Amino acid sequence: MLKGISPLLNADVLYALKSMGHGDMLVVVDTNFPAEAIASQTVLGELLRIDNVPAADAVAAILSLMPLDSFIDDAATRMEVVGAPEEVPQVQQEVQAAIDKAEGKHWPLTPVERFDFYERAKDAFCVIQTGERRFYGCFTLTKGVIPPETV
Repeated sequence: MLKGISPLLNADVLYALKSMGHGDMLVVVDTNFPAEAIASQTVLGELLRIDNVPAADAVAAILSLMPLDSFIDDAATRMEVVGAPEEVPQVQQEVQAAIDKAEGKHWPLTPVERFDFYERAKDAFCVIQTGERRFYGCFTLTKGVIPPETV
């Protein structure tokens, strides 16, 4: 345990968050996502896990340390529901609330079609699989910057 760092963030996830630079993207996925296959194609090349927790808890823990990229419109995305792209399932509503809380303002989740989401995920820095069992618990988050402290 470390002070001020969520116990959900294991050493592998902390290493990835620290290693990422501005504009690097990570993927947070549910248990149904083809995580191992996609993760092998990312920059990190291996699957990371935050087991036994819902997607919103994992996102909240990640965003407690990582800022979102304010220079792009799609710094936070969600996988669209197949056949119902306007539908926003409860799991996505919970992640939306976690993002808004972490950023201190409403930060909309941009919808991404399922197969486009898979392709986007392959270009990520890493994939983090959660214990989320509800469908469409899949998100991307793009790392922003922390400005220097003013003197």
